[in-house]
Amino acid sequence: MKKFGRLLAAMLALCTPIFSAAQQQSPVQVVALAELSGGGTIAGTNFKNGVELGFKEINAAGGILDRQIEVVSFDTQTNPEMAKTLAQKAADMGAYAVMGPVFSDSTIVSMQETQRAEIPNFTGSEADEITMQGNPYVFRTSLAQSMAMPKLARYIKDSVRAKSVALVWVNNEFGRGGRDAMTKALQEQGIKVAADISTDPQQEDFASVVLQVQQSNADAVFVYLTEEESAHCLRELHKQGYGKPIIGETTLLGQKVLELAGEAANGVLGHVGLTPDALRPTIRDFDNKFIKEYNYKSDHNGMKGYIAAYVLKAVTEKVGEFDSKAFAEAMKGVSLSAEEYPGILLDVQYDDKGDLDRESFIVRVSGGRHQFIATLPPLADSSAEAPAQQ
Repeated sequence: MKKFGRLLAAMLALCTPIFSAAQQQSPVQVVALAELSGGGTIAGTNFKNGVELGFKEINAAGGILDRQIEVVSFDTQTNPEMAKTLAQKAADMGAYAVMGPVFSDSTIVSMQETQRAEIPNFTGSEADEITMQGNPYVFRTSLAQSMAMPKLARYIKDSVRAKSVALVWVNNEFGRGGRDAMTKALQEQGIKVAADISTDPQQEDFASVVLQVQQSNADAVFVYLTEEESAHCLRELHKQGYGKPIIGETTLLGQKVLELAGEAANGVLGHVGLTPDALRPTIRDFDNKFIKEYNYKSDHNGMKGYIAAYVLKAVTEKVGEFDSKAFAEAMKGVSLSAEEYPGILLDVQYDDKGDLDRESFIVRVSGGRHQFIATLPPLADSSAEAPAQQ
């Protein structure tokens, strides 16, 4: 009996390292927290697909630190309270990171839960308030409004030469933040706000809005709405024969907006932080892979999700382990080059708040695509402006 006991103990001792090794190689869970239904479906679905494509490639190449990544997708239903509940669920699961949401209203409440659980949280949101709260675990995949608007306002002054602008914006956290940032940026350039027009989330009828724009007699209109709202507004501007410059930020020039608005989008001018039409080999490669995977063309939100996956990989490997606190610390001031990490698509630098800085683009819509007008340098190096290569 003693001999059998010694034999059993020896067998267990031999098996223990095998079990430990198997446990060490278990998948690492990452939660994609996105708007897969409701008013944010277009943005959220693109973001989630970008996340999944990025990690599919990462897993095929060996994963992160020899561990596979398991992506679990949750639908916020474009509802901030649902986003908060699902962020709590991600924390309870022990997720290593959360990707999303895209809409600022949802991020502002859900990031409280990821911060409490000390989970790195990459968001596609742009509202300045997100990184002003001192949350060390939240990181953007897009330019903040306070980074993007000064670039565009400078272009409106120097190239469009508009002396007055009518603002059309959606009355939610995203829209209010953009309106405030653009108002400040225009004032700094000496440009008058001729009309300040608020609209409702998911609004479809823009007849009275466009009438107010016309009556303002502004030199141009700046439209800051979500994707479907943007398409409705562009169609109404076209219907009423608006003939002055129509200018926007990334959402006005999104791929789905161009499809929904059709010819009404032609001639629209704006600033984009990310576009699948950018003349960069890394971005062209992404565009082709996304189309092959999902049978449609991505927009900037798909790129945000994809980039988030690769930033997570790059910085985790710099840390050398799956340690959330060490990851958050390593993100402060980190610079990543697209030459070394092609999946991040464009060279990027993060500051201590989780905001990023990188080059961006001025484009004009022509035939449903982005025609490049200029490449704008990172805000930290904005003394020069180089024309895009055509």
